[in-house]
Amino acid sequence: MNRPALLTLDDALAQLLAHATPLTHDTQRVQTVSTFEADGRVLAQAVVSELQVPPHDNSAMDGYAVRVADCQQADAVLRVTQRIPAGSHGTALNAGEAARIFTGAPIPEGADAVVMQEDCEALDNGERVSVRKAPTLGQSIRRAGEDVALGAEVLAQGTRLNPASLGLAASIGLAQLRVVDQPRVALFSTGDELVMPSDVAPKDMPAGAIYNSNRFFLRAMLQRMGCAVTDLGIVPDQREATVAALRDAALSHDLIVTSGGVSVGEEDHIKPAVQALGELNLWQLAIKPGKPFAYGKIHQANRACHFMGLPGNPVSSFVTFLLLVRPFLLALQGVTQTDIPRTAMTAHFDWPRADKRREFLRVRRNAQSGLDLFPNQSSGVLTSAVWGDGVVDHPAGQTIQHGDTVRFISFAEWLA
Repeated sequence: MNRPALLTLDDALAQLLAHATPLTHDTQRVQTVSTFEADGRVLAQAVVSELQVPPHDNSAMDGYAVRVADCQQADAVLRVTQRIPAGSHGTALNAGEAARIFTGAPIPEGADAVVMQEDCEALDNGERVSVRKAPTLGQSIRRAGEDVALGAEVLAQGTRLNPASLGLAASIGLAQLRVVDQPRVALFSTGDELVMPSDVAPKDMPAGAIYNSNRFFLRAMLQRMGCAVTDLGIVPDQREATVAALRDAALSHDLIVTSGGVSVGEEDHIKPAVQALGELNLWQLAIKPGKPFAYGKIHQANRACHFMGLPGNPVSSFVTFLLLVRPFLLALQGVTQTDIPRTAMTAHFDWPRADKRREFLRVRRNAQSGLDLFPNQSSGVLTSAVWGDGVVDHPAGQTIQHGDTVRFISFAEWLA
């Protein structure tokens, strides 16, 4: 019997994103949170400024506010009539006068430049100042509204907030922000061979047993994606137990993520269990690592819960999460830009074996601005993801020669 053709990554991702109805379609899935607590959350509505930033023309540095017309020649001497620290306001500046001014202080009326203090010399105990360099109009003045204009949209709906955007929101007076509710994600692993590090010491490991590493990095990545995670632990390799775990999790979660059990072996029960409870839309992908990936929906109590089954091999699970689960979760939260840019870099290695699948090779940047390849690209070698700082997105059916330009994806950007 001929097996169906493997699905390309691009087609799989397009189908996944088509299923990702943003949580904001349900008004109850929008929250108001403190700006202090909003890092990593996604804006449910645009942020529009009710003021301009800066609110007034102000000094970009410590120095003297002057009139350019009074300083046409170097070493002009002016009378210092006032001192303006940040947080105060000065009076109008008249011809022949200067104001001692500090960073952030408002520019007094009549002044049209600031001369840094290093280009000035205080005279007569600060009562006069010699301006050593003739200034230009507007020099060292930060104009009102040059950062944020009144009524400007400073953060778009669907923005995933980071420290800089939180600071920007605070700069226009927002103590709270409207954000998308955290996706509720249930996580479990399958496999009778799995044990937890806390349960069995390395010296006592039974034959055939392995530690459940996938549970640790998947949970961490889900939390980095802003999810509320329910860790359901390890489910036995039994059809009934798998069905029960999926059925119960579907009642109160938006997405179920599993690891293992999505291949075609007799002990791989995820596929028939999902089909028994709902539908399975995707099955095997033309990528390496990560071929056995599954997506579907589980129908319980008049609602549908998304399902994603990741491979059991740790690198396959790690890579498919980044390629498929990550953009899906972003889209679920209303983020429109879900892709990660590829950077053109030089391969400092050879890859002579062309594969019929699109490959994601673990690499590391080197001191020569090129990429080194981890020597063992097996899907079970998790050290490759720790040693490396990204992957090469390598098209199917092609080889790589030392010096070729390749497409690099940084883990730091992917996991941000």
